[in-house]
Amino acid sequence: MLNSFAEYTIQEAAALLGIPVYKLRRWDNLGILEARRTHGGHRRYPREAIDALHSNLIILAQNKNSGELSTIKQTLEEKRRIIELLIESERRYRDLVETSHDLIWSTDAQGRFTYLNCAAEDIFGRKPEHLIGRCFFDFEATVSHVANRRFLSTLRNKGQILNYVTKVILPNESERWVGINARTITDSNGQMIGIRGTARDITEQHLATAKIEHLAKHDPLTDLPNRFALQQSLENEVGLGAIGAIIFIDIDHFKYINDNFGHPAGDKLIIGIGSVLRDAMSTFEASVYRIGGDEFAIHLPNCLRQLAISAAENILNAVRHYSMVHNASSRIANLTVSMGIALYPFHGDNAASLFSNADIAMYQAKEIGRNRYILFDQNAHHLKNVHTRIHWAKILRDALDENRLLLFTQPIICLDGLNTDHHEVLVRISTPEGRMLPPREFIEIAEASGLIQEIDLTVITTLIQYLNKHPGNNRKYFVNLSRLSISDPQWVKQFLSLLTQSNIDPARLVFEITETAAMTEIDVTQGFILQLKTMGYRFALDDFGAGFSSFYYLKRFDVDYIKIDGSFVRGLTTDNTNQLFIKALIDVAKGLDKIIIAECVETKAELSLLRHLGAHFVQGYLFAHPKPIQEELEDKTFNEALLLG
Repeated sequence: MLNSFAEYTIQEAAALLGIPVYKLRRWDNLGILEARRTHGGHRRYPREAIDALHSNLIILAQNKNSGELSTIKQTLEEKRRIIELLIESERRYRDLVETSHDLIWSTDAQGRFTYLNCAAEDIFGRKPEHLIGRCFFDFEATVSHVANRRFLSTLRNKGQILNYVTKVILPNESERWVGINARTITDSNGQMIGIRGTARDITEQHLATAKIEHLAKHDPLTDLPNRFALQQSLENEVGLGAIGAIIFIDIDHFKYINDNFGHPAGDKLIIGIGSVLRDAMSTFEASVYRIGGDEFAIHLPNCLRQLAISAAENILNAVRHYSMVHNASSRIANLTVSMGIALYPFHGDNAASLFSNADIAMYQAKEIGRNRYILFDQNAHHLKNVHTRIHWAKILRDALDENRLLLFTQPIICLDGLNTDHHEVLVRISTPEGRMLPPREFIEIAEASGLIQEIDLTVITTLIQYLNKHPGNNRKYFVNLSRLSISDPQWVKQFLSLLTQSNIDPARLVFEITETAAMTEIDVTQGFILQLKTMGYRFALDDFGAGFSSFYYLKRFDVDYIKIDGSFVRGLTTDNTNQLFIKALIDVAKGLDKIIIAECVETKAELSLLRHLGAHFVQGYLFAHPKPIQEELEDKTFNEALLLG
């Protein structure tokens, strides 16, 4: 019981404060909590001090308990929040997994499903719960156990597989292509205890890729394999050391059909011939290809000479009996083809040489009359000629495709006043090596290969573009046209359309036709000249005298200019016959109101004599060499030579 007086004994103070008596004695000795001593030496503590100290201790204890509770409460709140976040994360993950369009799955170590999300039904056509315990390869279109072993072996070795593609069969027997990504699950010892991954239905992408690959190897018009597919097939065969044959096939006179019946009819014919070839080869071990334009090819593996010839004869007979209905009133019949046969490895040990040799043989068949086949012949002289033609045809084709035809001009000088209002347009080919090829090197090949018509159109198109860029240029331009061009109705139609749409003043263009070309088809030439003259264009008869045509024909061709062949001008000063010829021509031309142009003038003596004989215009190296058309407006280099003359 506590003392009721104003002081506490040491025992009472210790009991009230909850501390040992010895501690109070130490506090007293240290002066921390001093006690009053009685006469008997006993310690006494003021009641107010001990009571105040007691109250403070109670407050401190309360504060301590409150802090601990607060800490515990805060910790519990933190744990609850973490648990809620984990639950929300799990819920979010579960939602993402279950609503994903991709299949998310896991298996045991043997590849048997232990979990699948809802996308399983889209891929396998079954609910997830019906797939537990099964694996991908139970549904594969191929032998399942082989694929399963390969898949699991790769996973064990590499730990993961990316973009593994397999085809599965659904319960309704439809097929799906599935892309799989997978990764192993391992225990603490690194042993595989399961697999998890994703899968996606890639049927549309796979079919689209397959379609692209098909298009890359097939002709879109006939759906036959193309040149690239043939090249791959040949390279595989030749690489294995096999024997076989290829036959190149070209439809005779296809351009005539295309031009006269139209391109739709041409396409229809190509499709029809493709079907004929397939039928003709049905009894052979053969593949049919369309390798471009009106050209097809047959590949005959394990084939020797006699079998290849037999196949070619079958083709000739089948095409001969084929006819195509063009419309209700007409039918295209009497078709023929030209073919070249090359055998491997005898005529080539790679695809490129076999293609080249089959092509050579095919052109041989065309050159000797068409409607036949030729087995490749290694005669050196003939091969050299054919290779040269093919080489130049490729140069021309590449030059046209790569826009390497360039226009040069050479002035035609009027002797009455020495003006240079007239220029002849001369075409050059720029080679990749930087050479400039003049017409004499390629015109003959261009005509033989059928490219001259495209060259003529390219020249006039380029010239029109140049004139449109220089509207202030009032010069007249002489443009050469080939006989093959002006005699082709389809080409003439394109040519007239080009001129009509150009809005170029017709007085600025003079078209040149050689004497030999004009005399080859007189009626065609007359008709073409008349048609262009009514439109306002002018004409020149080029190289006159080279064919020794009768002067009588001059009045049949309504031309404005006559260009004397250079062979008469070069010997003019020493050959009286040439002088007589030119004098007679000038007199006749004046009587017919035609203008004379003398070509190939190279000396002042020739110029002087031509002026004396009455020539109107002259052209040649004495005045200027041909230069790019872009330089002609600033070119004055011929003036000095003229003035000295």
